[in-house]
Amino acid sequence: MANRKINPTSPGQRGMTRPDYKEITASAPEKSLVKSLTKSGGRNNTGRITTRHIGGGHKRAYRVIDFKRDKIGIQGTVMTIEYDPNRNVRICLVNYIDGEKRYILCPEGLNVGDKIISGPEVDIQTGNALPLDAIPLGAMVHNIELRPGLGGKMARSAGNAAQVMAKEGNYVTVKLPSSEMRMVRKDCYATIGVLGNSEYKNLSTGKAGRTRYLGIKPTVRGVTMNPVDHPHGGGEGKTGPGGNPKTPWGKPALGYKTRNQKKASSKLIVRRRKK
Repeated sequence: MANRKINPTSPGQRGMTRPDYKEITASAPEKSLVKSLTKSGGRNNTGRITTRHIGGGHKRAYRVIDFKRDKIGIQGTVMTIEYDPNRNVRICLVNYIDGEKRYILCPEGLNVGDKIISGPEVDIQTGNALPLDAIPLGAMVHNIELRPGLGGKMARSAGNAAQVMAKEGNYVTVKLPSSEMRMVRKDCYATIGVLGNSEYKNLSTGKAGRTRYLGIKPTVRGVTMNPVDHPHGGGEGKTGPGGNPKTPWGKPALGYKTRNQKKASSKLIVRRRKK
């Protein structure tokens, strides 16, 4: 897993880098695990744009990923390692001995032909999934559940992993990639290992068009707009926002609490990522 430079035949390609894809072993996905994806353009069910800067992008098919790892006690074999256009980490096609096939996130060191299994008493081995209570302190894990049975929610992107730090009562403390320390119930499942494709963060897009392929539209700064378009707009020459930074709709852009405290699990956070 490394990045390669592109021959500088144009200004856009001069600084461009791409993955070498050497770890990929299959060019087409498993048809039974593929679903169609429709584009929203950032619009909700009433047609209003609720998330800006979304639109266009290359057509994709969605690969159904097994985040729950609920095939308890059934061994599987890694058949292929594949590219997934919907995430920055590679995925593995696992063929279980009962005939079922599933995709999982591919950790570093997991190769075609390796055996994996889920359960509370399985070996501490890359790719195996266990409850946090059964994982030794100091182990690196990914795809961690927030609530038992709901599937992995944390540490799911390329090169990331969390570390099991402590166990007390019904909770296990994990250190997340953001350096946040958080308590998670001990019966939540996690997968052993660090996710692969860690070189992803070093990629250089090279040109604006590659960002458009991803479905991301340009972001215009508020200070370059007119006063009618943005609270930061207007003024002669370059001017600051004049007071606290605001959103296009006049609300504070920094430090304004938007989290739903009824649904928040702040009491389980031991140390926040923000100092």
